[in-house]
Amino acid sequence: MVFHIFKKPKLEVYAPFEGEIIPLEEVPDPVFSQKMMGKGIAMIPKNGQIFAPVEGKIIQVAITKHAVGILANDGSEILIHIGLETVNLKGEGFHVKVQEGERVTVGQLLMEVDLEYIQTHAKSIITPIVITNSVDSGKKYVATDEKRGLVGKTVILTASGK
Repeated sequence: MVFHIFKKPKLEVYAPFEGEIIPLEEVPDPVFSQKMMGKGIAMIPKNGQIFAPVEGKIIQVAITKHAVGILANDGSEILIHIGLETVNLKGEGFHVKVQEGERVTVGQLLMEVDLEYIQTHAKSIITPIVITNSVDSGKKYVATDEKRGLVGKTVILTASGK
């Protein structure tokens, strides 16, 4: 009798936009830097187009349009939070291209943002990308050592296990 042991596939989270990659611990907001929202990484966008970092389903579009939640095919819940304290902008400067319940693929356009407006009116354009259910998932999350991210090419975070 032959037993085959299959490794569970690991999740690869790709850069949702072109830009600089920074550790979550360096985000100047304790909600993110202390991982209260979950484990993850952050980026500083170079332009205003935000793309899907994984294949999955849109489970949340903030009413203020500053954040999008995606349920990845492996069950990880990924939140892309554009900028810091951007909830106060009340949707101004954000143009969402997807809606809740929609299936997305890596590299699909999620939204367009006016980075100049956000830089002027919010605390920062630093964008945390967090796994909001990472604490209870039983998975191991590893952030990249890369310093620059390219859409659909740079894997910024991997999840493996369970």
